[in-house]
Amino acid sequence: MQGLGKTERGDQGRDIDLTSLRSTMPASGPLQGGSPSNLNMNLYATKKTAAEGMLDIALFLANITHMKTVIEQGAGYRYYAAVLTLISFSLALQIVAGVLIIVIARRDLNEEANQKRLNSLNNYTTIIIFLIFVTNIFISVFGMERTGLFARMHF
Repeated sequence: MQGLGKTERGDQGRDIDLTSLRSTMPASGPLQGGSPSNLNMNLYATKKTAAEGMLDIALFLANITHMKTVIEQGAGYRYYAAVLTLISFSLALQIVAGVLIIVIARRDLNEEANQKRLNSLNNYTTIIIFLIFVTNIFISVFGMERTGLFARMHF
């Protein structure tokens, strides 16, 4: 098979026309045969960061609601001080993570000078989000109070 472009010897000893083969590949992205320059890493990182920010806001609002519930139950609640402290710590970490997410989103990843700093900020944000996750596990464990049927069963 002889085409207009460059040929190469295939696995079975046949000539393959690389030009005609390339023309049949979709050019929608680097994984489908397109050029890697089609992928805008800055746009991808910005969208990822915005999604993280939205999840952080949702958790922030959930923690505020949980804090309101604990405060309404009053100091007679068994783990009142512990849960309020954990929720306050989680909220503080969420504010720090939110600020870091905003800083990361505003920087341009395509500039080489920003890449090392953005990478370290992203690592710090990941560590903070992990700490928020662990803190919220403790909030969930201490925040459960037995009511109704379960209170009488004495687990």
